[in-house]
Amino acid sequence: YSCSPPITASTPAVLTLNDFRKGGDGGAESSCDNKFHENWELIVALSTGWFDNSSRCFKKIRIRASNGRSVEAKVVDECDSMHGCDKEHSYQRPCDNNIVDGSSAVWNALGLNKDLGRVNINWSMV
Repeated sequence: YSCSPPITASTPAVLTLNDFRKGGDGGAESSCDNKFHENWELIVALSTGWFDNSSRCFKKIRIRASNGRSVEAKVVDECDSMHGCDKEHSYQRPCDNNIVDGSSAVWNALGLNKDLGRVNINWSMV
């Protein structure tokens, strides 16, 4: 999908877990800076429509979990909703159009169990 649901003050989404390091499941370098990142960083990748042709690079979003906790994270990558199943995307299928793909640090800050892999959240621009 090249589109994603409209962004609101509390946009529903699915938080997934991403390894942004070289050799991690994130695939290639991050789209915003062509670099790999450490998982202790509060960073995310957004689905293609929300990533909006890199217009959200390095901007902060606020993620709210259903447990009441929230965290601010920096956008560094696109979770490609149009392409997948190739080396650049670690042979994973394309992302859904409503994904916030967060680092381990994001999951830890929200107090979420990473074994779940997918959790419903809400997010907004900071």
